[in-house]
Amino acid sequence: MSVTNSGTKKIITISRQYGSGGREIGQKLADKLKIPFYDNALIEKAAQESGLIPAFFEDTERHAGNSLLYALYRGAQADRFGTSVLSMEDNIYLAQSNVIRKVANDGPCVIIGRCSDYVLSDMLNLVKIFVHADMDFRKERAVRIDGVDPAKAESVILTKDKRRQNYYNFHADRKWGIAKNYHLCIDSGYCGIDCAVDVIYNYIVKNQSRG
Repeated sequence: MSVTNSGTKKIITISRQYGSGGREIGQKLADKLKIPFYDNALIEKAAQESGLIPAFFEDTERHAGNSLLYALYRGAQADRFGTSVLSMEDNIYLAQSNVIRKVANDGPCVIIGRCSDYVLSDMLNLVKIFVHADMDFRKERAVRIDGVDPAKAESVILTKDKRRQNYYNFHADRKWGIAKNYHLCIDSGYCGIDCAVDVIYNYIVKNQSRG
């Protein structure tokens, strides 16, 4: 894999709690490293390459807020399309995984969510980041950036986190948000978005010798 003009040869995956600013951190980090950034655009690209409807990709994660409902949803999709219980969900996950692998094989980049840290776990040049923050910090961002009703902000945050957790735990052989599963965990509420970018940047640039 070639080295970019930023000096990095790493594939960086960022998992994050909702409202922690993980996506903004990832975008700023990619800009600073001068490497590509991939987030929900992966869904559209996966849909285009697989021929599946983009809404299916969104629905699978939305229904993952409750593990029982997630299982029922997957069964309903299977009945609807005349496939086995695992077929539709597996096809969606594989489509996303193929796109994630493709962009990672193309060179250094930052990838947000979608179990990318697990999908790429066999890559030696992988750096796995988890971004978290306290509830007050996340509520403020949810209201200010996403327009969430202040009275419902905490409930929305907990629901979105639960969806991400169930989706990840279902597909991976490890648990979402557990520190030992990542190379670096950072509290964006404590240090701020820009400081978090700097910390991750320095961590990556100073550890080039590791792969």
